[in-house]
Amino acid sequence: MSAVITLTNLTKSYGNSRGISDINLTIPKGTIYGFLGPNGAGKTTTMSILVDLLRPTKGTAEIFGKNTQTDGVHIRKKIGYLAGDMELDGTLTGKQQLEYFGALRGTYAAAYVNELAEKLDSDLTKKIKTLSRGNKQKIGLISALMHKPELLLLDEPTSGLDPLIQEQFNAIIRDHKKAGNTTFISSHILSEVQELCDHVAFIKEGTLIANEPITAIAQDAPYEITIVSDDKKLAAKLKKLPEVRASKAQHTRFAFTYVGDIGKLLHVVAQYPILDISITKGDLESTFMEFYKD
Repeated sequence: MSAVITLTNLTKSYGNSRGISDINLTIPKGTIYGFLGPNGAGKTTTMSILVDLLRPTKGTAEIFGKNTQTDGVHIRKKIGYLAGDMELDGTLTGKQQLEYFGALRGTYAAAYVNELAEKLDSDLTKKIKTLSRGNKQKIGLISALMHKPELLLLDEPTSGLDPLIQEQFNAIIRDHKKAGNTTFISSHILSEVQELCDHVAFIKEGTLIANEPITAIAQDAPYEITIVSDDKKLAAKLKKLPEVRASKAQHTRFAFTYVGDIGKLLHVVAQYPILDISITKGDLESTFMEFYKD
């Protein structure tokens, strides 16, 4: 499967501080790729380099095999971009703003714009300055989608959208994938990423710390476990296991997070009298919290 995005030792420094450091990432064609991290982790910096709003201090970023610094004109024809800090002209209507963007690109498919507006429940006749944050976000999404780009770069795309419109957005992105296209989503809404994405990369303090298929992330997610036992030695034994995290003991109840082979845990537990045990598999959010705890 051919690569749509290739980042090689990508680094961006701001004076004495570093925005991102030696990012290496390959995003194949036809995937929906999530990019997760807390505020300030380097997500927006990476996105800005991809669309050549920022220049890297070191390393390279390529889209469709072209360097983002030297081949930006060629690349921009094939991508749709939604910035996290998108700005629109409040004096224009939604339709006028989209026509302006279309004129800049040299293409404007009115029928498809109207189709997207209907799906996202966007009234394009209203002045942008009268719109809520969510309705402005819809204009931004239509702008990114309206020329049917091969690659979507979306920074917090569902910010301000209500749940029903989020579902419509998800359906549009899935259709985009079915057509053989690629989407790179930076988001902090973990449930959205888990539902929509095939693959996810985690960034922390400017460094890529994990990069796995979403199925593998779910498989490796920690367990939330509660054990009830009259034998206090069990809790003491479990606390010594390196896989046991964030434990809390109260009378006969011992609750904890477990990261590792559940079989190993059950082998230990089986040696003690148990009154009750509850085991819940974590999700992407619990994995996220495990990655980003101090």
